[in-house]
Amino acid sequence: MSHFLERLTYLSRRRESFADGHGELRDEDRLWEEGYRQRWQHDKIVRSTHGVNCTGSCSWKIYVKSGVVTWETQQTDYPRTRPGMPNHEPRGCSRGASYSWYLYSASRIKYPMVRGRLVKAWREARKTLPPVEARAAITADARTAKGYKAIRGTFTTQVMMKPDEPIIDVKYIDGPFKYLSNIWGFEPASDGCFVRFFIDYEFKSRILGAMMGTMFDRAFRMFSEAFEKRADVIYGKDG
Repeated sequence: MSHFLERLTYLSRRRESFADGHGELRDEDRLWEEGYRQRWQHDKIVRSTHGVNCTGSCSWKIYVKSGVVTWETQQTDYPRTRPGMPNHEPRGCSRGASYSWYLYSASRIKYPMVRGRLVKAWREARKTLPPVEARAAITADARTAKGYKAIRGTFTTQVMMKPDEPIIDVKYIDGPFKYLSNIWGFEPASDGCFVRFFIDYEFKSRILGAMMGTMFDRAFRMFSEAFEKRADVIYGKDG
């Protein structure tokens, strides 16, 4: 309250001037200066360096207050290499001088980034195993490893065989697709049959479609190639 009243009477105060009016004596609260004084206060000075995409070879004086880095300056006690050669001081760049800002930045990654499925598997394994053995058990289990290494998803279809036509019609029921149409057709031939394969699909999510579209196409090409190779093994290359 006193500070508020002081602000109201700021312009009406009488001030004593000196130096032919170039200066004046004031009687006012200067507690605002404490903010600047406290900014540079410290409890101790320690030696350290930084790793800002460099070798971390520059020595710095780190000013610490209550366990928090307040500011830092370049260390100036490097030994002279030889007579007649200027010393290397000061050493340190602007990136190093501002490193304490990064140290307490909200965007700094403070903990390892781990996939959620891996964390879940790790916590489950840690119920019965020590840390090293738990990690080994996760990586040794092919099913668990596949779960956190790849993007997983499921979809449901209804497969109907129609001997009269003859085709196999795959109807899409549920999953990540906007639609999915898949038909297998079989045409009689003199020495066997011709197999027609048709598939058309679209993902509900455009982002997922961009990520998985090419991979999905490749998977079906590999599927059809495997089908042909298996047919060659059973019926022969020219069968």
